[in-house]
Amino acid sequence: MRLMSVSTGTPVRDPVHHPLFARFYARCSVRAETGLGLAAIRERLLSGLSGRVIEIGAGNGLNFARYPRAVAEVVAIEPERTLRLLAAEAAVRAEVPVDVVPGAAEALPVKSEAYDAAVLSLVLCSVRDVPRALAEARRVLRPGGELRFFEHGRGGGPAMRFTQRALDRTVWPVLAGGCHLARDPVTALRAAGFELGPYQQLLVPGAGPRLPSSYCVLGVARRPPEPGA
Repeated sequence: MRLMSVSTGTPVRDPVHHPLFARFYARCSVRAETGLGLAAIRERLLSGLSGRVIEIGAGNGLNFARYPRAVAEVVAIEPERTLRLLAAEAAVRAEVPVDVVPGAAEALPVKSEAYDAAVLSLVLCSVRDVPRALAEARRVLRPGGELRFFEHGRGGGPAMRFTQRALDRTVWPVLAGGCHLARDPVTALRAAGFELGPYQQLLVPGAGPRLPSSYCVLGVARRPPEPGA
């Protein structure tokens, strides 16, 4: 699963390399499935999908077990090697075909208009270039295709938003594998030309103290159909 140069056949550096954070995330994400209620959110995120699906930023593959059987194929893109290896292990256990592929959200290694649906699950916080990543997601979706998203971002009152911005400018991206707290996924999706369907603001965890990472959104967007279609 190492990235290879097409011209020379030699290994090249992965586009994302956060091995320490990846190991930490892998442990914490599994606990969060029940402890923070993420398993139920993943079920809602993926419910009703069918056909060919691309998952952008698959992490350690926690979504794979929750894809409906109507899904014919999942191509799962993951740039970080440690997480990609864990995702490959999860793919073997999935009830639908899953192919784990190295690549970055900003340059998806797949053909245009090849997928019925795309999935973004806690990804936009950490991509280097959000507009470019969303442009790529739009490119690979067929006209009218769905984008399912579950993301965290900007939220709370003035004090919390100030805290999110301050953490983004200082320690948070370094400690959290490039993650940012103050991005606005809904605004970014609209700016990228997606049509927003129903979406819901969520707090994770649903009870207890509000954290800078608690402000989430779960919903559906679509690539608009071609004019005259």
